[in-house]
Amino acid sequence: MTSDLPATGPFDPADVVWTPVSTRLARVRLLLLALWGVLLLAITGGVAALVGAAWLWALPAVVAALLLWAALLVPRQVRALAYAERDDDLLIRRGIMFRQLVVVPYGRMQYVDVSAGPLARRFRIASVQLHTAAPTTNASIEGLPPEEAARLRDRLASRGEARLAGL
Repeated sequence: MTSDLPATGPFDPADVVWTPVSTRLARVRLLLLALWGVLLLAITGGVAALVGAAWLWALPAVVAALLLWAALLVPRQVRALAYAERDDDLLIRRGIMFRQLVVVPYGRMQYVDVSAGPLARRFRIASVQLHTAAPTTNASIEGLPPEEAARLRDRLASRGEARLAGL
């Protein structure tokens, strides 16, 4: 599958087939946003009601506007998440306004983690985290179906071992 993002320079290398993450990730993020939103609206609305000052009702209005804006962005952010396996490295692309492309050479990988919390398990998604010697590497892929996460973990681990053996 290919992503719907347009090709733009360094963020879309030639001859790369991007694999998008599951759209269930958007549902999980929207649910978490809704839960936090209800809590924030209850707190700001409660403060405005207790104090009784009319201008304080601007706080829940601002919170509601920010929540609506975030809810509109979440599906687009999830559509921007994709990964691609190449012969020598793994590419991970994310971001809409602030785009990021992470390239992890297989020979640099130390181990691969697969994790899923209770909510992720409920929505049948998992995350794959790549660990390298560099502490600042942000090589993680969220929103993968568990079967794909397990397949990717095994494939990356075997490719990493093969590259390390060749050193």
